[in-house]
Amino acid sequence: MALWSGRFEEGPGEFAHYFGASLETDLNMIHEDMAGSAAHARMLAAQGIISQEDADAILEGLEAIHESLHDGTFELDPDVDEDIHMAIERILTERIGEAGARLHTGRSRNDQVALDIRLMAANLAQDIWSALVDIEGVFVQLATEHNEVIMPGYTHLQHAQPLLFSHHMLAYFWMFARDFDRITEAYNQATASPLGAAALAGTSYPIDRTAVAQELGMPDVIPNSLDAVSDRDFLLDLEYACSVGMMHLSRLCEEIILWSSQEFGFISLPDAWSTGSSIMPQKKNPDFAELVRGKTGRVVGDLLGLLVTMKGLPLAYNKDMQECKEGALDAATTFANCLAVMAGMLSDIQLNEDAMQAAAAQGFTAATDVADYLAKKGMPFREAHEVVGKLVLDCEKRGISLEDLTLDDFKAAHDLFEDDILGTLDVHSVVEARTSFGGTSSASVAEQLGLAEARLAQMQSFLE
Repeated sequence: MALWSGRFEEGPGEFAHYFGASLETDLNMIHEDMAGSAAHARMLAAQGIISQEDADAILEGLEAIHESLHDGTFELDPDVDEDIHMAIERILTERIGEAGARLHTGRSRNDQVALDIRLMAANLAQDIWSALVDIEGVFVQLATEHNEVIMPGYTHLQHAQPLLFSHHMLAYFWMFARDFDRITEAYNQATASPLGAAALAGTSYPIDRTAVAQELGMPDVIPNSLDAVSDRDFLLDLEYACSVGMMHLSRLCEEIILWSSQEFGFISLPDAWSTGSSIMPQKKNPDFAELVRGKTGRVVGDLLGLLVTMKGLPLAYNKDMQECKEGALDAATTFANCLAVMAGMLSDIQLNEDAMQAAAAQGFTAATDVADYLAKKGMPFREAHEVVGKLVLDCEKRGISLEDLTLDDFKAAHDLFEDDILGTLDVHSVVEARTSFGGTSSASVAEQLGLAEARLAQMQSFLE
């Protein structure tokens, strides 16, 4: 019978027990559960609520269970154990007797579960931190090693203006830096202790909630017992951060997939991160990038699932909340794994620099600079935009580019053009003209790279 069976004449049927159990998922929190129980036992003894002798027996029993996890002798009883929390208490009591039954004094499964989930979420966040730091290092490496490579920049997937490949990589660096911040906020929200809230109203025992929180490395104690057991916002924060991060990965994957196609030909993917076709011998498919892109929907679904689960729940705990764990585990694990995949893939991509630069010169990417040339000579920019637009239209009709125009062609468009216009059309000149902070000139990108290196060092030291 279950540890709560005293009020019942019979337990749930076999299927009902199976349906209501969460043991398999709870195994992911077994170490967190034992850490919380050990801290709770020490506090109970320090407060004189249980004897030191009982606390010592509990701690020794928990240590023995911990050792059995490592040596493979730990055994659960699926017919009895509905979750890991009750399973550990059952095993502990069977091993040490009456002292084990005192562990739950001043504690409910509601605040115990809330604590375990928070500790699990904090650990998941730390795993993601490490994966984010790894991929951020790759972006910095790529920007450093390929700091002279020019490629087309796009809007609407149409050629817009040329820019440095390093500039493009650093755009992703800053995206994932914000993801690091979002994961950090989720971690901070998770590390507030609910233990001591008991079922929903607190407890009559003279417990010390702060001591338990400090032992577990949790800087805050949740001040309202109802909120403590019913809150899962910290999981929503974690899943939201993972969803945004996966969205960023999906955007990156889309570009990797496009760039590796014959139509673009900007990069070649490493063999270790590509697959072939079962029928077409020539194929080299970006399957791993596609799979990461596909997993984005799964992680967003985890977030949506928890939002819908929580939206109609009255205070305090409801059994619906048992469903909160699997999605968080899946979202965090998937995000961390996808980060690792993309870091490995990007580390070994080969750039086709000639194809990139050739593409950067196509599509009238110097048009804005020609308009700026006129504006700097006093013409209102909107008028300059009109003049250059007509030049582009003329080039399209003639099947040539702006670079093919002669000085006479330019002067025919407007007499403000002088012979120095011809020097503004080279892609290198266009790139180097973008000297504003955050721009794509070599100097601006070098400045930005220094900021990225400093931010990466900050993130790395954060993990130490």
